[in-house]
Amino acid sequence: MTNSRGEFSSRFGFLMAASGSAVGLGNIWGFPTNAASNGGAAFLFTYLLLALVLAYPALMAELIIGRHSRSNAVTALQLISVGEKSKLLGFLVGFLGIVTVTFILSFYAVVSGWMFALFIEPIARFFGWISVASWLEFDSTARNIIALVLFMVLTISIINAGVQNGIEKWARRLMPALITILIALSLYVFTLPGALVGLQAYLIPDFTRVASAELLVDAMGQAFFSLSLGVGTMLVYGSYLSKEENLPMIGGLVALLDVGIAVLAGLLILPAMYVALESGVEIFDSQGNLIAGPRLIVSVLPNLFGTMGSVGLFVAFSFFALMTIASLTSSISMLEVPVSYAVEELNFSRSRASVSIGGFVTIMSILIAMNFDWLFDVVVTLTTELSQPLLGLFFCIFVGWIWRRDAILEEIRCGSPNVQNSIFWKIWPFYVKFICPLAILMVYLQ
Repeated sequence: MTNSRGEFSSRFGFLMAASGSAVGLGNIWGFPTNAASNGGAAFLFTYLLLALVLAYPALMAELIIGRHSRSNAVTALQLISVGEKSKLLGFLVGFLGIVTVTFILSFYAVVSGWMFALFIEPIARFFGWISVASWLEFDSTARNIIALVLFMVLTISIINAGVQNGIEKWARRLMPALITILIALSLYVFTLPGALVGLQAYLIPDFTRVASAELLVDAMGQAFFSLSLGVGTMLVYGSYLSKEENLPMIGGLVALLDVGIAVLAGLLILPAMYVALESGVEIFDSQGNLIAGPRLIVSVLPNLFGTMGSVGLFVAFSFFALMTIASLTSSISMLEVPVSYAVEELNFSRSRASVSIGGFVTIMSILIAMNFDWLFDVVVTLTTELSQPLLGLFFCIFVGWIWRRDAILEEIRCGSPNVQNSIFWKIWPFYVKFICPLAILMVYLQ
């Protein structure tokens, strides 16, 4: 790898960047309500188990491919291919991953723009700019477009600065801030009426749900997709790793950080929802299910903050700072996937690649915002429900069935010389070859 390509300068920098990529908006609003709707701690236990035995092996597949190839997703899959047909498949899978992550970022920027607007709103209200605060608080196409453009400018500027001065520098700042805010808000919410009921919904298991196929599939899907698997983000980040790093250990740390933050998010969101219920805010939909997704963040919780009086401004500011940070650490990893391809294969400068691709994503995001009622759901379905699981399946196929096993072992031994005698090497090749593809197919078919 040439020095101009960039490399993470430290293990801590990589861990913050990789966990930041994995920890996104879906972790914070999706995991807690998934848990509460699927038996509380029964879901939590199943999720933790599947994250260990299924999602972690798939994560390792991307990290190993990335560090071995020192390149973007397309080139990486072609490098580990053994014939013309598998090289063609590698190109198709890698390129589809780039297209998929670009469109994921397009709708993600719209939702992230909401978080950014709601982050600024309590600041405006604090300074007495009531008309500005009201404009930021209420949904409108104009607000959404301006907010997403500002959010994308932040994302583009970080990517433009490179691996160490952009991605790593900001991940080292943002992720500790995210964890600190998450813990502080959780401790505060625990002191409010109704929080104990939320904790019980989250932590007390309903063992009648353990055998539920729905619980298993939901937990499996949450475990796989909370780790940003399938679209090349972890592969590209892995390509910036030093050869001296112990891959099984560092992959395990990334998985633990992601899972830990998801569990922490549950300790905030579920108690907060039941605090909202205690304050008269509706937290159940017409079918009796807990409200989840964007509506939870832009409706239920802001209504809760509004019942807190003056302290609600600070709580709202802290919460939406948390959401904006989670958005940004994920968006920079997504934009890096197509940018790395443009720099390495199309000979773009990093500045030209980040601005042109980021500009394209911004235009797509504006189109989605202007046609939100129908286009948003279409893009989400095509990318996260159809394309991403299929790509995750092919990444496992490449590592389990196409790439030579001795070459994989040689790559892992660079930072872990005795790995062939470890439990990891005795179990992981079997998992990534047989179990992970079957698990992803189950999620995909569901």
